[in-house]
Amino acid sequence: MKKNAVRAEYVTRDTILRLLSDEELARVCTAEAGTQLVDGDEYVDLETPNRGVRIARASGNLSIVRVLPRKAVHERTWRRILALLSAHEARRLHSLN
Repeated sequence: MKKNAVRAEYVTRDTILRLLSDEELARVCTAEAGTQLVDGDEYVDLETPNRGVRIARASGNLSIVRVLPRKAVHERTWRRILALLSAHEARRLHSLN
């Protein structure tokens, strides 16, 4: 991965985490401690947040440590995360032109 791409992933991950309230951060930390995603759960992979929202599959082997499950945040926060990811993708596409 190019240096700028790695930096963009970090910036997006950091920005996503700043959107979370203290309560949501606590729930995410609790999720990291052992909650499993079930088939169909939506999440953002914090290692590659620019890939957008992902959906857990029963057959997948997903490390909960690096994900932000939708169920761990309020709906308002989830919409803000979606807006952030959409804006980032629009900037990326614009830079390709």
